[in-house]
Amino acid sequence: MSERDQTDQPNLYLVTPTRFEIEAFAPRLSAILDAEPIACLRLALATEDEDDLARAADSLREIAHARDVPLVLSGHAGMVERLGLDGVHLTDGPRNVRATRKALGADAIVGAFCGSLRHDGMSAGEAGADYIAFGPMGESALMEGPRADHELFAWWSEMIELPVVAEGALDVGLIEAFAPITDFFAIGAEIWREEDAVAALRALIAPIR
Repeated sequence: MSERDQTDQPNLYLVTPTRFEIEAFAPRLSAILDAEPIACLRLALATEDEDDLARAADSLREIAHARDVPLVLSGHAGMVERLGLDGVHLTDGPRNVRATRKALGADAIVGAFCGSLRHDGMSAGEAGADYIAFGPMGESALMEGPRADHELFAWWSEMIELPVVAEGALDVGLIEAFAPITDFFAIGAEIWREEDAVAALRALIAPIR
């Protein structure tokens, strides 16, 4: 993953639902990937069943790679190579970045979610992360911790070259406010809960289109 594209607007980073039926979700995902340029896809399936995860990864990898979109796995770094995925999104800040980078090698994507903690983001970057994600951006009962504020992103965009991702409870106002100071918007639950996910995405990202 690299920084902003040639339009100088943030890129889109798509996150799957935590629960989905592959047969129903696959066409919805394909429609999104065909409708808008997506820089990266994260498989965020909440399961401890390796077979379920492998089936989902196989299906989504085929869809994503056919469109040249890298697919990363939320957690489960030990399964990335076996499933033929492009990398991992770590959810525990900088704690496991160095070991994960060593295990997966230089070519794998390693991202780290660091809540609203600037120091954790810097530590993860120093340990070898390719990007740092901060959030939640809006009010969310599903994400713990304080919101990642405008000051954090403004400082990061001015001082740090490592790409930064804004995620969690995004809305149109937040997209507009943070567009000048983030490299990626990670979008998932905001659109999947709507019947027409493509229309929901396009409405959400209207300020950067």
